[in-house]
Amino acid sequence: MENKDCYQQVTEPQYECLLFDVDDTLYPLSSGLSAQCTKNIMEYMASTLGIEEEKVPVMCAQLYKDYGTTMAGLKAVGYDFDYDDYHSFVHGRLPYDWLKTDHTLKSILHSLPIRKVIFSNGNEAHVAKVLSRLGLEDCFDDIICFETLNPTNEDKAPENDSDEVPKTPILCKPFQNAFEQAFKIAGINPQKTMFFDDSIRNLQTAKTMGLQTVWVGASHKTKGVDYALESIHNMREALPQLWEEAVEKSDVCYSGKPAIETYVRA
Repeated sequence: MENKDCYQQVTEPQYECLLFDVDDTLYPLSSGLSAQCTKNIMEYMASTLGIEEEKVPVMCAQLYKDYGTTMAGLKAVGYDFDYDDYHSFVHGRLPYDWLKTDHTLKSILHSLPIRKVIFSNGNEAHVAKVLSRLGLEDCFDDIICFETLNPTNEDKAPENDSDEVPKTPILCKPFQNAFEQAFKIAGINPQKTMFFDDSIRNLQTAKTMGLQTVWVGASHKTKGVDYALESIHNMREALPQLWEEAVEKSDVCYSGKPAIETYVRA
């Protein structure tokens, strides 16, 4: 058969999905947006929750360390507040005009014929605003955000053992249950996924779950990290295999006969 060799060249793709964090990943830490977000969180803790101002900075940092987000930590230790109210105060007042359209990143993402999914601890409105300011609204196939993992405003914290720190009702990175839920919701195979994030904790969890990991904003690799990018703009140079795999798929030969249609239930 003249097409025999062509069919033998067809191989399973190494990657089916590219999973991206948003803040300090799709845009640089130097934008100042994350620092302003932290400032808003501390102001919310003092002005809305009534926490003593001198205690706020240390408490904010410790809760972030223990629970992945300060918000999740505040819920764990017993503070009662509405999720939407918190997000409106913390994210709703951010200076999004500090972000500018990123034509370079848009071109890079559009050149990759691989499924691209957002995975952020931020709320839906925040993610949408960031993508809009960066000009990346049409670059992603799915978005997993706070509301995706926490679809109701009701607190259902797990029961705690007396010797453990309080548990939070909020699902968020860097914890495995958040990743597991994200994979389930978006139909992601972690063994065929590359994950981009600026947080080493998030990356280390991802690595234990089988994902290839890319540390964005770093110049060196460390435990749990497969690749390091000083900037997300360096993707093509640091990860040429993503484009090479795409070219290989486009070079596959076909016999000209119609394929048998198959349907997969989502």
